[in-house]
Amino acid sequence: MSGSGAFSGRRIAGLYFSGTELRDLLVAWLALGVAFMLFFVNGSAGIGRIVAAGVLPPLFVALSTAGVAFLLHEVAHKVVAVHYDQVAEFRADNSMLFIAVMSSLLGFIFAAPGAVHHRGRLTPREHGHIALAGPVVNLGLMVAFVPLFALGGFLGNDIVTILGSRGIAINAFLAAFNLVPYGPLDGKTVLNWSKLVWAAVFVPSVLLAVGLVFVVGLGFGGPF
Repeated sequence: MSGSGAFSGRRIAGLYFSGTELRDLLVAWLALGVAFMLFFVNGSAGIGRIVAAGVLPPLFVALSTAGVAFLLHEVAHKVVAVHYDQVAEFRADNSMLFIAVMSSLLGFIFAAPGAVHHRGRLTPREHGHIALAGPVVNLGLMVAFVPLFALGGFLGNDIVTILGSRGIAINAFLAAFNLVPYGPLDGKTVLNWSKLVWAAVFVPSVLLAVGLVFVVGLGFGGPF
């Protein structure tokens, strides 16, 4: 595999990433960061809050929460695919990234930034494992952000609190969204493999996302 432009292929933690893949991951990370930054201030109506905060703090929070959630979700797909002897690379979907940013300006978000494409012979079980890996990582990250949220409240630090609350909310949302059994989303592949496993992960994910994000409003507080 060869690099692309300023991005040369490299091995990170035992995984090989081509230059094209690294470029696509960076573009998707930045685009999703901007999209979720806008989403949490209710779209274009809240741009003034972002400007008042100096742009960089809200962008840092978005890249550290939504951006990291996305990156580790996709890397999890790649890790499991490589484990099953697949050639696997992430490719961004620029049209869907555009939709993510545009929808966030309207106060909602539809995020399907791309996918890890792999080739090789796989069983339905192996396909299911690869698809399930991303949402499971998001659920794990949701739990990992809980201590940060608690620490922010203990310290009375708005930035730490926002990092924690949005880390929880975004990962809960991404886990539930990606497990919807529709189109290219992970849920369809998991459901085709095992209805029991799909239901066991999807139902709690939806309950968490709806309860935390849409009922409690976790992640929407703070100055931006």
